[in-house]
Amino acid sequence: MSINVFSDDLTTSFVFLQVLLVFAKEDSQSNGFCWACEKANFRCSMARTPESALECFLEKHHDLVIIDHRHSRHFDAEALFNVWVLTCVLLLRPDREEASVMPLINAGFNRRYVENANVMACYNELLQLEHGEVRAQFKLRAGNAIFTALEQSQEAIEIMSEDQVIQYVNPAYESIMGYQQGELIGKEIIEVPKSEKNKPDLLETINSCIRKGKEWQGIYYAKKKNGDSIQQNVKITPVIGQGGLVTEHVYIQSCKHKDRRKGSLDVRSTTSRGSDGSSQRRHSSMARIHSMTIEAPITKVINIINAAQESSPMPVAEALDRVLEILRTTELYSPQLGTKDEDPHTNDLVGGLMTDGLRRLSGNEYIFSTKRNHLTTPLSLNDIPPRIAQTMENEDSWDFDIFNLEAATMKRPLTYLGLKIFSRFGVCEFLNCPEATLRSWLQVIEANYHSSNSYHNSSHAADVLHATAYFLCKERVKQSLDPIDEVAALIAATVHDVDHPGRTNSFLCNAGSELAILYNDTAVLESHHAALAFQITTRDDKCNIFKNIERNEYRTLRQAIIDMVLATEMTKHFEHVNKFVNSINKPLAALEENGESVKSILTSPENRILVKRMLIKCADISNPCRPQELCIEWAGRISEEYFAQTDEEKRQALPVVMPVFDRNTCSIPKSQISFIDYFITDMFDAWDAFADLPNLMQHLDNNFKYWKGLDEKKLHSLRPPPE
Repeated sequence: MSINVFSDDLTTSFVFLQVLLVFAKEDSQSNGFCWACEKANFRCSMARTPESALECFLEKHHDLVIIDHRHSRHFDAEALFNVWVLTCVLLLRPDREEASVMPLINAGFNRRYVENANVMACYNELLQLEHGEVRAQFKLRAGNAIFTALEQSQEAIEIMSEDQVIQYVNPAYESIMGYQQGELIGKEIIEVPKSEKNKPDLLETINSCIRKGKEWQGIYYAKKKNGDSIQQNVKITPVIGQGGLVTEHVYIQSCKHKDRRKGSLDVRSTTSRGSDGSSQRRHSSMARIHSMTIEAPITKVINIINAAQESSPMPVAEALDRVLEILRTTELYSPQLGTKDEDPHTNDLVGGLMTDGLRRLSGNEYIFSTKRNHLTTPLSLNDIPPRIAQTMENEDSWDFDIFNLEAATMKRPLTYLGLKIFSRFGVCEFLNCPEATLRSWLQVIEANYHSSNSYHNSSHAADVLHATAYFLCKERVKQSLDPIDEVAALIAATVHDVDHPGRTNSFLCNAGSELAILYNDTAVLESHHAALAFQITTRDDKCNIFKNIERNEYRTLRQAIIDMVLATEMTKHFEHVNKFVNSINKPLAALEENGESVKSILTSPENRILVKRMLIKCADISNPCRPQELCIEWAGRISEEYFAQTDEEKRQALPVVMPVFDRNTCSIPKSQISFIDYFITDMFDAWDAFADLPNLMQHLDNNFKYWKGLDEKKLHSLRPPPE
């Protein structure tokens, strides 16, 4: 919870001090204080009469008032002082003997100054006042603002003296614990009942920290007035007073209903996880289902919020009502765009990539080509021509140029790069399959990519395979994934767009294609890629890389591959990214901050699934993070594929899914800027925080600036015109 405290008093010490000089006439003494204020960087105002002094003070509320009382006939200083409450006032008296300063103190003056016009004497007097009375007044006034913040805080706060006597509890504490202030203030903490759920040594650990003046933070069970125990995340902070001694302890207590680090996937998701264990939750008998209380994770979340509303103040309860309204919608992870006029490029990208079209059943079907490239004799890794081998020498570098390999292999980069990467990761050894089988498999998979597509061809598959292999070598990823996960990731990257027609899911749905009908307009292409990959692999023993692995291992591997391929579908983009951030990034950051082990977060089965999904998603759309020339080439290719789709939609009188991708009017820089802003930046920020990828983030920054530069010049092309 954040509370903003607005108080002039809290900020006064960070700005110029305001000084009011009340002098009936100008002389060396008034000039001395004026010069002293200038030397101390204080703002100085001068008043000659009581009326002007009062008017000036009410306007500026000075921090320090100096009244000249050497000539009392001009005005009565004691009477004038009454208007300045809590303001440090100094009285000047003539240089004569005074019986006592008590009359002045009783009148409310803080200090007496004996006439001395020396600038340094005036300057030193001002400094003493600033660091003494003035600052003390600031702290007193700031205390009111701070206690207002404590009263409004929704965290339970308790303040105790060094002797562990309760001095203050805020309303949130009263609400959560069931006590009233009067029942606690003045009591020693040992008089308040303790929960039996705390470990025996916990209190000793806390007391040890308190005795040493150290801060303590951790989970603590407190006992409410009604006897119930409540789990809290407690932070105890010592307040250091004069001489470095602890004068009070501040307890900040946050209620903690569940350990969010465990099972966070289920709590945050309102959709079925499909293959993530749903089969284990199915029951053969409907009778057993009806005899159970089935409570979905989102139902648990809503119940927790409902329970919290009962003991919450009205503004909080109303805010929780709005939260419940949001939770009851279906699209929890998809941001809502503003008006369509706001950014047509972003609107069209979202419409084209994150929806399944307009569901128009027009009878116009997109026909997949059944023509397949003729397979050549499999090559051995050792038989790769030197020119191609040389092109792949730096394939373990992020700056590897896939287009050089595409040219060297005559548009067959996937087979050659696959042979090298799969060999480097020991895939044949893991699958217990001969190298010849792997070579045949790579070739038949590549043959089912459409070389006629400008973007979704085997070069894109090879590029995604390369990125996947690069990410698998990052230390944090290696800590998280097992060998079977690595093999699944490499295979999924290889097949993730096999038989892609060069058209989006929306196009296929609008055209009423056979695939859209087969897959019910849902994740059409991704379902097809995964299904076809296994059909191709298992229909012929010569290319069946799974033939020699044990059945259960095959099922695990197959499940992981399918899950990763389906994760590339953009309708679930924000769901995958948000789950990754909330289930992995945030808990990791919390554990690392406290110096705790992160292994449990990295290796839990649920989180390994999230890591694999995020890995292939980032590999699939990593073009904006590539070196600039590669980024520009990929941008040109995807734009051409979208242009071709728009052309065909117009020819077939289909709904135009992405109108901005008209080859005659499209601004490629604007489309890239929108894609980076909407899809790329947040995802790669999260992936970089996990895998540590500074080089990618630098390329992303450079490429974004490149597209911005073109757009600012009103250019629509990939590159600026030649000078």
